[in-house]
Amino acid sequence: MSGRERILVAMSGGVDSSAAALLARDAGYEAWGVTLKMFSNEDALENAGEKACCSLESVEAARAVAQRLGMPFYVFNFGEDFRREVMERFAAAYLSGRTPNPCIDCNRYVKLGKLFRRAEELGVERLATGHYARVEQDPSGRWLLKKGLDQDKDQSYFLYTLTQPQLARLWLPLGGLRKARVRELAEAAGFANARRRESQDICFVPDGDYAGFIQRFAGVEPLPGDFVGTGGQVYGRHRGIFHYTVGQRKGLGLSFPQPMYVKAIDAQQNQVVLGEARELYARTLWAEDLNLTAVEQISSPLRVRAKLRSRHVEQPATVVQTGPDRLWVEFDQPQRAITMGQAVVLYDGDTVVGGGVIQGAE
Repeated sequence: MSGRERILVAMSGGVDSSAAALLARDAGYEAWGVTLKMFSNEDALENAGEKACCSLESVEAARAVAQRLGMPFYVFNFGEDFRREVMERFAAAYLSGRTPNPCIDCNRYVKLGKLFRRAEELGVERLATGHYARVEQDPSGRWLLKKGLDQDKDQSYFLYTLTQPQLARLWLPLGGLRKARVRELAEAAGFANARRRESQDICFVPDGDYAGFIQRFAGVEPLPGDFVGTGGQVYGRHRGIFHYTVGQRKGLGLSFPQPMYVKAIDAQQNQVVLGEARELYARTLWAEDLNLTAVEQISSPLRVRAKLRSRHVEQPATVVQTGPDRLWVEFDQPQRAITMGQAVVLYDGDTVVGGGVIQGAE
């Protein structure tokens, strides 16, 4: 490329963002490495675990890569933003009987949202990350978000909230690569993190104990209530609604002649509704807090493939936009455990049409 366009490279200390930094340098950008400190104090940082994306070890790993590449390196403290926009939202959702996706909120409000604004303040034109997704422009000039070439690593689901101005400035150099190739590039460059194991945990709940985190973070004690059936029958007592999520079977502490699952959580009544496997299925859902990427609006019924969770295989459906901020989705076949608070993301082939937050299903 010609010139020396400046770009911020978000670096977590992992192999993906390190490879993104390498590719940015090799593409001729004036690249600046940036690591985000997401916790407001060192105790919280230590509690996040050694491999968390913003631990002290990860900051030093990112710094080492930036130094090896001859790039300036900065650490931005976004701790207050992360607490407000991710941790508080996470706790509030569980306390209201919903199951959130904090990684989507983190990308939307902090990792990308806040970082785009910081780039503007610094006069930096572009932002690069190590996400496995692609950004392309269609003939009309509209920016499109597409799946990454490596289907096993595709992260487009987590990025559906990106706006047109953001997509115009975002570079995703790993979108056309497979993970094995990314590791090869990192090894060839001599990066110590080339074979680093990836964490699948939520960074601020590394032990997976969501209920314990909510108790500590929100300062609340669990309020026991009734397990009830779909007909209103009482089966026993639960330990507090934030211990459960839709589709859960294990950890109920009850015995039944047949498998029983969490069908719904009623925060207002402080009840956890149980049902048999067949009762978990629904064919329609509605979603709000929309972001449409490929189109300005959905003016007529549109055939799509809809994804309900990050590891859910998208399913054929018809979507109708019923208001400025509301979608109605009908699947060809009933889907299991449609969960309030999760995102539904709509695809046309490998292109993200848009998505929203699930408000209910039937």
